[in-house]
Amino acid sequence: MDKQENDKYILEQFISIYCRGNHKTPKAKLCSDCQKILEYSLKRLERCPQDPKPSCKNCEIHCYKPEYREKIRQVMRYSGKHLILRGRLDLLWHYFT
Repeated sequence: MDKQENDKYILEQFISIYCRGNHKTPKAKLCSDCQKILEYSLKRLERCPQDPKPSCKNCEIHCYKPEYREKIRQVMRYSGKHLILRGRLDLLWHYFT
């Protein structure tokens, strides 16, 4: 799996965890708001002009619109805490790479 595919996978996992925990959706589904966040984030990831692409938190460009930037921060904060409590450090490793 290349870095961009891995970033997509991690993003999908984090948004899914957030949606299940906050919007009480089934495991394989996203609510319409979370689906919009995912689609927007995947577009930003695919169109990233940086090569090699840094992690978004370390990027100098910040291509997310302010409202989506705040939403993805909430998603990452919630999901990160959830993963630490559940012992899923394999997904959290993304933060450190």
